[in-house]
Amino acid sequence: MSILVLADLHEGQLAGATAHVVAAAQAIGGDIDVLVAGEGVQAAAEAAAKLDGVSKVRVADNAVYAHQLAEPMGALLVELADGYTHVLASASTTGKNVLPRLAALKDVSQLSDVIAVDSADTFKRPIYAGNAIATVKSDDALKVITVRSTGFDAVGTSGSATIETVDVVVDNSQSSFVKEELAQSDRPELGGAKVVISGGRGMGNGENFKLLDGIADKLGAAIGASRAAVDAGFVPNDMQVGQTGKIVAPDLYIAVGISGAIQHLAGMKDSKVIVAINKDDEAPIFQVADYGLVGDLFEILPELESKL
Repeated sequence: MSILVLADLHEGQLAGATAHVVAAAQAIGGDIDVLVAGEGVQAAAEAAAKLDGVSKVRVADNAVYAHQLAEPMGALLVELADGYTHVLASASTTGKNVLPRLAALKDVSQLSDVIAVDSADTFKRPIYAGNAIATVKSDDALKVITVRSTGFDAVGTSGSATIETVDVVVDNSQSSFVKEELAQSDRPELGGAKVVISGGRGMGNGENFKLLDGIADKLGAAIGASRAAVDAGFVPNDMQVGQTGKIVAPDLYIAVGISGAIQHLAGMKDSKVIVAINKDDEAPIFQVADYGLVGDLFEILPELESKL
């Protein structure tokens, strides 16, 4: 068996999710190649070559791949996929955008959000907002899979894979990059943070989210939010944690004023330690919390900050 992993890039650098996807590839077994596609990605390729278990890093460095648009990336993967039994990517924005196109062009099914590997053709994935786990077997010759990175521990970085250039340059007349607007923050990126503190509808308004700032600063935490808080306009949607937001699994997750709807739990219940602060002692969040504090968040948060 041979596996191709599509590397995740963040501002041209190798994203941490790639190491988790390589771990999933190791669980499948076989030779593992990593594809680094973008523009000016030599540093990312060198970082990928250090991932344990990687045999070869294939680099497609061209302006057509600069923003990893689905159309050129899909065409590139079609050109490369025939030499592989599996193509894997993280269940990130890019992975969810590119791999379905590859699956459609190769006329195979896609397996999404895989969290465990039973064998080379059998995988586990969550359904019903994570309330049930489906075991799925694929008979396709090419298995196209997005991996939920929280389901696998990242591999180490003591490898020394070879790096080779991919000369395939595809034409792309179907889409073009217009612009991107990046939220500027000195805090860790939400998806990869070791500590996350999230606010919900109980915060009352967007101004009150500033109560989380001091705690986040002292803990080196990213700040997230429930869908209810986002829908209410308290904070922008890039802060949303949950089934339709970001899936996180930090060492510490602090939920403040979040009731714990199943859609939110699906995005954070794999966290190592969960702390819940809510005035409703019947809130569902307490069913998954390791530590629960029942009380008024407007009194608890300033006290917590002062204790820290």
